[in-house]
Amino acid sequence: MDTHALHQRIRTLRSQAKILSSSTIEQRNQLLLTIADGLVRDYQLIRSANELDVAQAVENGQKESLVKRLIFSEEKLAAVTLGLQQVAELKDPIGHVLERRLLDDGLLLEKVSFPIGVIGMIFEARPDALVQIVSLCLKSGNGIILKGGKEAQRTNTELVASIQRSCAGSALGDTWLLLVESHADVELMLGMEKEIDLLIPRGTNQFVRYVMDHTSIPVLGHADGICHLYIDEHADLAKAVEIAYDSKTQYPAACNAVETILVHQAVAAAFLPKLAKRLAQGHVVMHGDAAAQNLISCTPYQEGDWGMEYLALEVNIRVVDSLEQAIDHIETYGSHHTDAIVSEDEMAIRTFFLQVDSADVFANCSTRFSDGFRFGLGAEVGISTAKIHARGPVGLEGLMSSKYLLKGQGQVVGTYSGTEPKQFLHTELAKDGSSLAFGGER
Repeated sequence: MDTHALHQRIRTLRSQAKILSSSTIEQRNQLLLTIADGLVRDYQLIRSANELDVAQAVENGQKESLVKRLIFSEEKLAAVTLGLQQVAELKDPIGHVLERRLLDDGLLLEKVSFPIGVIGMIFEARPDALVQIVSLCLKSGNGIILKGGKEAQRTNTELVASIQRSCAGSALGDTWLLLVESHADVELMLGMEKEIDLLIPRGTNQFVRYVMDHTSIPVLGHADGICHLYIDEHADLAKAVEIAYDSKTQYPAACNAVETILVHQAVAAAFLPKLAKRLAQGHVVMHGDAAAQNLISCTPYQEGDWGMEYLALEVNIRVVDSLEQAIDHIETYGSHHTDAIVSEDEMAIRTFFLQVDSADVFANCSTRFSDGFRFGLGAEVGISTAKIHARGPVGLEGLMSSKYLLKGQGQVVGTYSGTEPKQFLHTELAKDGSSLAFGGER
């Protein structure tokens, strides 16, 4: 798309996003369900495009992890349509009263949730992510500009075509959604701070850093998913083996798959042989430190392994002498994404929860639970490791901003200043009920 045409499309999208933000929840929910039906209707077209993308990725020698993410199977179709239905069932995120305060008689202040506006989403070659992103932006009333990995270009084009066909009969139209294709389009987006309110890049650390360094638009997201599982000295070892196995093998290409397993020295001799036997069933390659090598057959640790995000059937094993050393390792080598402990000691769990500085911190369960769908968010646009605005799986709440609404009866500031100012009441009120802007009467 040429520069002028893209500029105009994005400006049109911004105008349409304002209409979307003021639409009714019934309109948005109905469109979500229509899109779900449309994807099922158009699946043969989508699958044909996806097969071409997958074949070309294999021919080009792409990593197995990328190819797995790229496949848009019937199972993934079922997952995204269920996600659309679940997002439709969530409460309306627009107009939620966050604060309500009576400044004075007849002078009511509300803080109300409101869409961010226009979001630019740059994501990896994972077509199911496109549907999740669209569903959340539609429900939250945000316009969305999509740029997927070039390896999924045919699939993404068919998915967006299907979604736009579903939008054709809706009062909301389809211009709140735009798919761009080239690197030049991304470069243009990075400079459109007046039209784009938030960028969410997903990909390599280098790519995310590039986006942050080349735009003045706020950026939200995460780069690496170096996740850890710590097996405490008070762990139930049978439970720990299965949690470790699921964390690594259930979907190794995901950013929430475990990459390093830390094992307390007190249980290493009893645990590691059991772990090695179980991981061998999943064809997992183990990289171990000297202590692990003394107990199991594994690839010797090499400098840099602790910082590896394998996204494959490979995992690091390190024996640590304490909970404190495990936490220190996570702080040193982790990416603040998802880290978990297996322990029957509540004090150890509490310490881990309080001291591990990650977006998602778990106890006695797989790291793979770090997901918007599993959290009950319906879907996610990604997982944020930032500490401002949104952290962890970013669902509807993470796509909302807010407005202060003040309704008076002729009051002026001069009344509350000068030598004998009138005093404010500043009375906190219940937040239940509709906002002034959304049908409430106060």
